[in-house]
Amino acid sequence: MKLLFIFGAHAAGKMTVGQALSRITPMKLFHNHMTIEPVIELFGAYNGEVTQRLRQVVFEEFAKTDNYGLIFTFIWAFSEQADWDYVEWVSRIYREAGAQVDYVELIAPQDVRLVRNRTENRLKEKASKRDVELSEMRFLSAEQHYRVVSEPGEIPYERYLRLDNTNLSPEEAAEIIARHFEYERIEQ
Repeated sequence: MKLLFIFGAHAAGKMTVGQALSRITPMKLFHNHMTIEPVIELFGAYNGEVTQRLRQVVFEEFAKTDNYGLIFTFIWAFSEQADWDYVEWVSRIYREAGAQVDYVELIAPQDVRLVRNRTENRLKEKASKRDVELSEMRFLSAEQHYRVVSEPGEIPYERYLRLDNTNLSPEEAAEIIARHFEYERIEQ
């Protein structure tokens, strides 16, 4: 069993790279909006407590399976201790189940990410991003309040890869990740 965290700033390509990685490896993608969007749909607004409880069930139950691995994507606010604690909590669930835990940080400049914020795939998968003006306002506001890019040497994990995917296709980034961590491949 493996757990791969893919994290990065807004529209860094986390979900899209995760989708590409799940096509070439036996890993299953669990991107953060798979819990955010249904909660918004049901409750009419984002509800962090419900979202976290749903994720907890998925993390705990998936760790009990014999699946090859899980890819989880999210924005890690490095300026917030609660996010550090959350990453450690999820990591511990998998480590205690005997899993290998890996970490990938995707890096791209804000101007590139603002363009990616409007891509067809993103808008199809994330209903809450379809009001692009509101999405961009939240994107820019959050980045003024939270540090969402790590500082050199800040990530303490041995199995960590920082990947600038500015000029990489999702497929190229997925290949780099799969090779780096030596993930099993699906026969294409």
